[in-house]
Amino acid sequence: MTAKAFLLFHYCCSPPKSSNFRRRSFNLHSSYYTTGIECRGPFPYGKGLVRRNSNSWKVWADVKSKPFKTADSSESLKFDNPISDSILRKKEDGDNLVGLPWWEEFPKRWIIVLLCFSAFLLCNMDRVNMSIAILPMASEFHWSPTTVGLIQSSFFWGYLLTQIAGGIWADTVGGKAVLGFGVVWWSVATVLTPIAAKLGLPFLFVVRAFMGIGEGVAMPAMNNILSKWVPVSERSRSLALVYSGMYLGSVTGLAFSPLLIHKFGWPSVFFSFGSLGTVWFAVWLTKAYSSPLDDPRLRPEEKKLILSSSVSKEPVKSIPWKLILSKPPVWALIVSHFCHNWGTFILLTWMPTYYHQGSAPAQNVQQV
Repeated sequence: MTAKAFLLFHYCCSPPKSSNFRRRSFNLHSSYYTTGIECRGPFPYGKGLVRRNSNSWKVWADVKSKPFKTADSSESLKFDNPISDSILRKKEDGDNLVGLPWWEEFPKRWIIVLLCFSAFLLCNMDRVNMSIAILPMASEFHWSPTTVGLIQSSFFWGYLLTQIAGGIWADTVGGKAVLGFGVVWWSVATVLTPIAAKLGLPFLFVVRAFMGIGEGVAMPAMNNILSKWVPVSERSRSLALVYSGMYLGSVTGLAFSPLLIHKFGWPSVFFSFGSLGTVWFAVWLTKAYSSPLDDPRLRPEEKKLILSSSVSKEPVKSIPWKLILSKPPVWALIVSHFCHNWGTFILLTWMPTYYHQGSAPAQNVQQV
């Protein structure tokens, strides 16, 4: 309340009824502080604050300031402006209001998705490069088609072993460690492939099987990570992006392998593709976490969004295999997935050999 309203409501006094009194000369003067008001009164006519002059009336407010201790915390501040309120809340949450670069403001969950996408891209690049490199390798080492088939299938010996084990490991130690282990493992095996091929077939079989062990944990570890990082409303598009990395890796591997072989020889395919895994692993160590709860740099609003739409579950300790295998939909998925993989990997593995063998008779006919 202002000093004027205070005086008018609490210390109102009427001027004397006099013929020489002019209302326009009735002035109100006040002096006050917003920190506190202490007025003295009531005041009778002619005393205190109200006194008569010859032709005018003046009301003087004797205002005394009170000591006021300002609160140190920002909680005592009340903003009527909603923008100011939101800024205050962001400061309380610990957000840095200084302009950040766009890569710092990019959602962390989608960084995890892109890293999984790139891991699957490398996975299929390292998988299909043997389909191209096996042609000059078979010519150099004089391998028969049967031997070529054993070399190609040795990858899946290890790949079969770690599918289920990878999911159990991811639930136990976290998806970050398992996927990182898988990428490093198969990258090292890829680099060692030319060395093993020169040492002998048994070494090559073992290295290719080791490569399958590394790639076998990628799928379950990725599903474990995305189930914790991606909200349910965004899970379909994130999985679609990650799985598209596999097919992009097949296209990239089949496209660049012939160029590298033609310019630098067939070992260059394994050395170049395998070395990319070390670059990915360096970024993975600094940016990825198994769960949003483990990331200290995750913004509070994004962590709230992720955790509010996910259900926390304990790791599975006992798997009801009998119950799972007794369900017809499970067997329908198994059969359909088997047929899909049969056709896909037959084409990826043997299609370059098929075209190479098909073009050889045509070249012989032209020479004749």
